[in-house]
Amino acid sequence: MTHTLHRRGDKASLQDDYVLLAMSAKGVNDKGSAGKTKQLLQIAAKHNPVNLGNMTSGNLQRRGFKGIFERFTDQSIVHAPFAEKENLVECLKELKQENLGMSVVISGDFDGTFACLRKVGLIPHTVQYSLGVFGKTARLPSEDVLELTTMCGHHLVSPNLVKKMLLDLRRGRISLEEAAQTLAKQCQCGVFNPSKAVRLLERMLEKQQIGK
Repeated sequence: MTHTLHRRGDKASLQDDYVLLAMSAKGVNDKGSAGKTKQLLQIAAKHNPVNLGNMTSGNLQRRGFKGIFERFTDQSIVHAPFAEKENLVECLKELKQENLGMSVVISGDFDGTFACLRKVGLIPHTVQYSLGVFGKTARLPSEDVLELTTMCGHHLVSPNLVKKMLLDLRRGRISLEEAAQTLAKQCQCGVFNPSKAVRLLERMLEKQQIGK
């Protein structure tokens, strides 16, 4: 089970959103694994991810590149979302070569994810998918808002903050990039995809203009 599993959107919307999550296995190879986890994140950072995260130190937007590498423990979990499949493929090639023995999870649409794995010569150990949300779904935010908020698997990106960013954008107070960065800062893990957020916010603004 992974908190990156529940990102919303149709297939076309998920084409620029692939998340790498890596960690040691408790009771198997966790003891003394901090150095390997750090090395794994360093490898991911070389291949143009759109964000980075280290659960024990924070995300790229809040901590900066140097800050996320300051603290690693044997329980560290690291993340790197990619907007380009080619960058993910190159990252996986290097990780395969280094063979650090860490558990690596890739979240994304099945076709795109499996295509990346085939290029690297990897066969997935396990495949999981989300069945969606059940219950009083009418109480959920709009699908447009959910596409943004579910990019943070722990739901630290508030729907109300998304609405605030849209209001500030309409009033010209901030840029699309600034709004996306504000949203990304809330996601401790660093799995939020700010480049995708720019695209989604722009689309939402266009819809609002058409609705006037």
